[in-house]
Amino acid sequence: MSTFDVTVIGSGPGGYVAAIRCAQLGLKTAIIEKYNTLGGTCLNVGCIPSKALLDSSHHYHDAINHFEKHGIEASNVKVNFKQMIDRKAEVVSQTCSGIDFLMDKNKITVFKGFGSFKDATHINIDAENNSETIESKYTIIATGSKPSTLPFIKLDKKRVITSTEALSLTEIPKHMVVIGGGVIGLELGQVYKRLGSEVSVIEYMPKIIPTMDGMLSKELQKSLKKQGIKFYTGHKVSSVANNGNEVVITADDKKGNPVEFKGDYCLVSVGRRPYTDKLGLENIGIKVNERGQVETNDHLQTNISNIYAIGDVVKGAMLAHKAEEEGTMVAEIIAGQKPHIDYNLIPGVVYTWPEVASVGKTEEQLKESGVNYKAGSFPMRALGRARASMDIDGQIKVLADAETDEILGVHMIGARAADMIAEAVIAMEFRASSEDVARSSHAHPTYTEAIKEACLAVAGRAIHS
Repeated sequence: MSTFDVTVIGSGPGGYVAAIRCAQLGLKTAIIEKYNTLGGTCLNVGCIPSKALLDSSHHYHDAINHFEKHGIEASNVKVNFKQMIDRKAEVVSQTCSGIDFLMDKNKITVFKGFGSFKDATHINIDAENNSETIESKYTIIATGSKPSTLPFIKLDKKRVITSTEALSLTEIPKHMVVIGGGVIGLELGQVYKRLGSEVSVIEYMPKIIPTMDGMLSKELQKSLKKQGIKFYTGHKVSSVANNGNEVVITADDKKGNPVEFKGDYCLVSVGRRPYTDKLGLENIGIKVNERGQVETNDHLQTNISNIYAIGDVVKGAMLAHKAEEEGTMVAEIIAGQKPHIDYNLIPGVVYTWPEVASVGKTEEQLKESGVNYKAGSFPMRALGRARASMDIDGQIKVLADAETDEILGVHMIGARAADMIAEAVIAMEFRASSEDVARSSHAHPTYTEAIKEACLAVAGRAIHS
């Protein structure tokens, strides 16, 4: 029987990062993955393929809408959808191969098969043609999540689909109805709108991206409406029926009146659920809460002391980078170190265009908590770099403590917000004040000047607005 210091079940961003960090710290490490490729949801059917399609569709959108303005004449521009999907698959393959390389480099033993607990120190691995049992002193559960649905919706994965199927369609939908105005639904909705689909987004809450700052929700919806996406907020879906080549969705509007939507595809994007199916948690008594999440303490340790859980299977935002931080933290805890994660400083991003990014407290949260704060904002259209690239939608808002001036939250929508948010994270990690950032030189012309200007605006002294 093979024995290991640490075994990681699941090879997504949390799992493979945890395995690498364990190996770096001198622990004999194994990783178990039930699929043929490593990388989990993020690399195979999530973050990476969706960004590949977002980038490809963005190029096409620019070609037909913006090239002429830039002085570029391109006639007969058309979509080769099969090539777009093939390129996406190639990007996924290259990225997953990179994980294989990292496993070899760090001498991590990879098992392909379904891992489940026999007891607290033994794991059964059921593969296609064989089964085996390994022994592990510690185990890290990193099995991720699966798309959620509503009880009355039957996902046939042909016309009523999840994000997984939406990433590998063989045709461009005529009308895609998206149930859910969150990150995944908006990103994939924008992909297909750019490619020529009619896109309707039905959201139960009064606003899209409801957990983010209200300014971001308002600005993103305004921008996406200009691009042609239709929004139906405050609508409660009551039924979804696949009638062959047509899907009929019924929802109650804000007044309770029934509204009918018809499309050739319905993308169900109402969140994700922790995936712990057939792990055998009941065999060893690991506690799971009412939401299906594995219960852990502040060290991500389960009630079974040698077993930890990270990423989407535990509480908190379902984000790849949050899982990575947790994977690193658990590896270091097992090795006897004392790492720490500030969950308030895990950024959230929506990869639409304009991009949306946020870190820290929202203005709504500060008001609810009674925190005395001051705010500064700066519109992207006032930025020279944004005008040069024709990316003028959006703004940046900085929230700071009214007395100490410490930055409490940064919320941005605009070109490259997904990259720019890192500056805010670093500033807040070191408890910078808005004055600190305002007095830091930012290269001109750049998008990040908007962060400096928003920080200047906190004190009422923005230069360019």
